[in-house]
Amino acid sequence: MLPVQFDTRDLPRRKQIEAWRAWYHGMFDIQLCDDDVGCSCSTAVWSLPDFGISTVATPALTMMRDTALLRSNPIDHWVIMTGQRRTVGAVAETALDVPAQVPFVASLGQKLMLTRPADERTHLFLPRDGFRELASLLDATVAQPLDSALGRLLGDFIFLLRQSLSGLDVAEASRLTGAVRSMVLACIAPTADRLEEASPQVNLTRREQVRQFIDRNLRNPGLDTHILCRELGMSRTQLYRLFEQDRGVAHYIRHRRLLSCYGLLSDPLNTFPINVIADQHCFEDASSFSRAFKQEFGCNPRDVRAATVSGQKIAQKRAEFASEYRTLDEYLKGL
Repeated sequence: MLPVQFDTRDLPRRKQIEAWRAWYHGMFDIQLCDDDVGCSCSTAVWSLPDFGISTVATPALTMMRDTALLRSNPIDHWVIMTGQRRTVGAVAETALDVPAQVPFVASLGQKLMLTRPADERTHLFLPRDGFRELASLLDATVAQPLDSALGRLLGDFIFLLRQSLSGLDVAEASRLTGAVRSMVLACIAPTADRLEEASPQVNLTRREQVRQFIDRNLRNPGLDTHILCRELGMSRTQLYRLFEQDRGVAHYIRHRRLLSCYGLLSDPLNTFPINVIADQHCFEDASSFSRAFKQEFGCNPRDVRAATVSGQKIAQKRAEFASEYRTLDEYLKGL
């Protein structure tokens, strides 16, 4: 699936805020926190059969949805938002103060005022008609930071879902609604039955959390199961079950290190000797690294370096984005 993309970054600075306000016309009023920085913004939105996802990158600003906008535009979808930085404001008459990377629920059927610094955010839009059975639970959590292990897991799931959409076809995407419903239920109102129903999504998201932590710590020679359990709040049993199909946690860590090495050897700007790259990624010596590398990829590290130097690496073509909606309001009405 290809997202709809809207971008002001190539516009003259004096026209950026005008274009961004036009995108949000009928939905929000936009005020920049600093008019001198311009309004260099971008967004991508995915419209699925029963829900929507968007990402937005903006400078510091305030977004307002007041009584007049509620009357003129009655869209009342819920939206679960997650940002990389703190958000303050109000939903209806409830004050809002959400830490970075913590999701929260808002309703577009209520007054909103959100102020945030320069940030990139992910939004999951849930139309009331499609998620009516969740109404009481979602309404009860409006304006409450979901600052728990399961709440943060929901934020990570939404981010992972957004990353996966471009690789899906329409038929695959149409089957996501049940997964989203199960995950939202399990994370905002957990019960044993709901957690069991959402276990595939929970496990997938936890695997992604582990992968990200491992990738940030590939050069730490002490990286092991103990550190992962401590830093990610998992038991050894949970961790082993997540990576049973990968022949264990240690094997998976080695796999990620080898992938990183392959990427460096494929980079024509990287001139570090092979033995240095191996040492940086905690392999005992060059020979053990070479054996592991060939076992993983079917070729030697020198083969990859030689192919890179001779220009044999093939660059992937960037996908083009579709453009269907002119404003966010039109996108949401299409849900």
